[in-house]
Amino acid sequence: MPKRSSTQPGTPTRTLRTTTPHFRAQNSLPASYYRGGTSRALIFRAADLPTPSSTWPSIFRGVINSPDPHGRQLDGMGGGVSSLSKVCVVGPPTRDDADLDYTFAAIGVRDDEVDFSSNCGNMSAAIGPFAVDAGLVRVHGDGGVKREATVRIHNTNTGKVIRSRFGVEEGGAVVEGDFAIDGVAGTGAKIELAFLNPAGSKTGKLLPTGSVVDVLNGVEATCIDVGNPCVFVHAAHLDVEGSISADEMEAHPTLLKTLETIRRKAAVAMGICSAEELAPGSIPKIAIVSKPYTHSVGSGKIIAKNDCDLIARAISVGQPHRAVPITVAMALAAASKLEGSVVQRITSTIPVDPDGVTVGHNSGTLLVGARFGSEGGIEEATVFRTARRLFEGKVYWKKGQ
Repeated sequence: MPKRSSTQPGTPTRTLRTTTPHFRAQNSLPASYYRGGTSRALIFRAADLPTPSSTWPSIFRGVINSPDPHGRQLDGMGGGVSSLSKVCVVGPPTRDDADLDYTFAAIGVRDDEVDFSSNCGNMSAAIGPFAVDAGLVRVHGDGGVKREATVRIHNTNTGKVIRSRFGVEEGGAVVEGDFAIDGVAGTGAKIELAFLNPAGSKTGKLLPTGSVVDVLNGVEATCIDVGNPCVFVHAAHLDVEGSISADEMEAHPTLLKTLETIRRKAAVAMGICSAEELAPGSIPKIAIVSKPYTHSVGSGKIIAKNDCDLIARAISVGQPHRAVPITVAMALAAASKLEGSVVQRITSTIPVDPDGVTVGHNSGTLLVGARFGSEGGIEEATVFRTARRLFEGKVYWKKGQ
């Protein structure tokens, strides 16, 4: 005879007992996740983070999932490459000529480094829109009509101010638009970023070594500090093509190791550190450069000889960049005007665009509008990016991380 269900009339009610396992609560903090240019990062409000700031690195490693020996960061918000392993902190301004402070942290993928030594130009594009979206900067009286907002951003990593201009509507940053940037699919609203007096961002000097050309590891190099300290070498001096792809750079048996050796020697020569083994992971940036010529990039796009003024392939935190860091492009623009520099020698004498320098990179091209002073110094560098809020809410990481 089949057993009667315990729910049939006249049957005594049975109480089911379950054992609930004890789960350790995860840590959580309010956060937003934004794409800025060709990068992505978690953005925290400074007021939401604990004090002192010395506690931040462990939090950042936990939410990003660093270090990950597999290089994928599957257990966190990182994306397995340097351009997707980033954190930004935004808070009240500490200087009168800015509307807010912005601190950037580059998070190691396979190592546990949390590097505050440099700025990220791409993520700078997201900071103004985030400040408006989060109510940190008020936009009054728009009445639902689209208008332009200007936010002055003090980057605490470099001590420089960035002027961000973008559209706002109904109190929020405009996202939709017809402006496209190479390396990002689709289009978005244009954001203008003007980096004011960007020279000497970390070292206090345009030419930290005092020379336009130095010899590092037997290779001629130009060391320059604009936006971030950078070192540039000619691709031909390393026996590689200027249009080498990111994948080809990673597969090359010696190239990345050679560039890292040069980069560390440059760090000492520029006064960033006292010994090569103490060089920060994110500065100086290093890139190889070459004259423009017709070639294809990873997306299949053909870059004609007349589409750019120079070709560059940059390394960011040990990895080939899939586009180009904004600060590297700014430094390239400045170096292209320095007589005798490694970059100036290979830059086209007939610019693609009279408003600046057009850099050919792994995904396409980027125009850097630059205004130079009477003595050749760079007074302002302007780039155009897009940005978008991807989510806001709480981000979680495991206790003990």
